[in-house]
Amino acid sequence: MDLARSHLRCCLLAFFALIAMLPAVTAQTIPNPVLYLTRTEAYEQEGKRFVKYHFAVENYSAFPAELFAAAPELPPCGKNTKASRTWVDVFSQSGKRLYGFCAFAKPAELGDVWFSLQEDEVPPSWVYIELTDRKTNTKYKSNLADTSQ
Repeated sequence: MDLARSHLRCCLLAFFALIAMLPAVTAQTIPNPVLYLTRTEAYEQEGKRFVKYHFAVENYSAFPAELFAAAPELPPCGKNTKASRTWVDVFSQSGKRLYGFCAFAKPAELGDVWFSLQEDEVPPSWVYIELTDRKTNTKYKSNLADTSQ
């Protein structure tokens, strides 16, 4: 009888140890984005000339789709009441916000993150992005990416 009880205790301990490890095994580790410049584009709008700096996130596929789901339960982005759960902001190396995106619907949209400056403005040498998961209040900050080609 003691051997059976001992065996049962051992099995229960092993079972509870596995249960305790389950969240760590199933939780997906979300990396920081890896940002790089893809191209620049000159354009004109309302008689003014601009340069658009296009970037992409190399590891976009590592971000789960639910990060970009519509989140009507969270504060809106202007009049957009179905803004995404995660917002993407572009910053200069000094921390000045240059532009932001609040309605990306899927990770693949990280393939074109951009900001614009008037043609005569000197761009920052480096930029980075932050993905802010508004549901968990978690930020994912990228590397610094060069703005010159």
